[in-house]
Amino acid sequence: MFKRLKTFWRILSRPSVHISLGVLVIAGFVAGIIFWGGFNTAMEVTNTEAFCTSCHEMRDNVYQELQETVHWENRTGVRAICSDCHVPHNWTDKIARKMQASKEVWGAIFGTIDTREKFEAKRLELAQHEWARFSANNSQECRNCHNYDSMDWDKMSDEARRFMMPAAERNQSCIDCHKGIAHNLPAEMNTAMDPALARLLSQAEGVNVEAGQTYFTAQSIDMYTDSTLEQQAGWLEPASGVTVVATRDDSVEIEVSAWRKQKGFGRVMYEDFGLNVTSAVLEKEIATNDALFSASESKTDELTGLDWQQADITLWVKKGKLLADREDLWAYAGETYSNGCSVCHGEPDPAHFDANTWPAMFSGMVGFTNMNAETQALVLKYLQMHSSDFAENSH
Repeated sequence: MFKRLKTFWRILSRPSVHISLGVLVIAGFVAGIIFWGGFNTAMEVTNTEAFCTSCHEMRDNVYQELQETVHWENRTGVRAICSDCHVPHNWTDKIARKMQASKEVWGAIFGTIDTREKFEAKRLELAQHEWARFSANNSQECRNCHNYDSMDWDKMSDEARRFMMPAAERNQSCIDCHKGIAHNLPAEMNTAMDPALARLLSQAEGVNVEAGQTYFTAQSIDMYTDSTLEQQAGWLEPASGVTVVATRDDSVEIEVSAWRKQKGFGRVMYEDFGLNVTSAVLEKEIATNDALFSASESKTDELTGLDWQQADITLWVKKGKLLADREDLWAYAGETYSNGCSVCHGEPDPAHFDANTWPAMFSGMVGFTNMNAETQALVLKYLQMHSSDFAENSH
């Protein structure tokens, strides 16, 4: 065998006697073009919708789910196929992804997910692989079509704008919030609204507010500069305290008293001095209009060197969104936190961390729970407001 290899190598390395160097170069060039063209053609074939759905595992499961979403049929007529989301568009990453996907051939041969039951049992694991990839590249495949800079905030719903604008400012990865947008979420991560929270929101609808009294937001709610609720001013976070100034038909005039950092535009209003516990977020044009605020105390945070100012602002909200106290909210949030986090480990006591540490800690844990966005915001507020900064005898 070794002698044959040596003989073959001598033939390859020996100069050609009958064919000129030019002919060999041209022939090699043509062969290279044919090979490269054939390689890329085969690569593109594996990116087609027909190829992706040629196995029943994909055709009968995720492909059927895709057809029920906006990525399949929408008012613009733009459709996303499998490879648009699951195959990187740049060549190097595409090759790496194809090499990873070659493992699926093994799975198809041995029937890893060849039944609906097997597929559902593996759905969470399969989804987590893709979520990790999207997180690592900052959802690049989403951004090939969607771009924060191209978003028209005025055309969004109030709820969408409330979550998307802060995400744009942080350049947040799309997958952080949009898991399950093209395929069903794993059964372990059903994010429908908890009935207990729904009852609290229903309770808020029946509260008759009175001027001069303090109330608390049952959920994130929009604020407006006018009683007709037309001019957007920002939004209040869940469990934020406000004082009612007046009521009118379907709207309530409120006063928000909180602290603002004097660096930047001061869009975020915080529950207390030096603590990043968000009470409200203002539109830029509202935050920079000093005439709307009544300022009082100013202090410098020695830890960060930032100047803070206590300020009040009067705005309007829709009626039926306020509760008389927040103990019911805290009870719900505490139970949700305990149930959600104890699945994997013993949950830390809220007073184990300070208010400014909890956001990072919570962000690292919440991805493994089934909390929707509203519940996440409320639970984080609960943890911060019961942190070591507010608890007695905490370490």
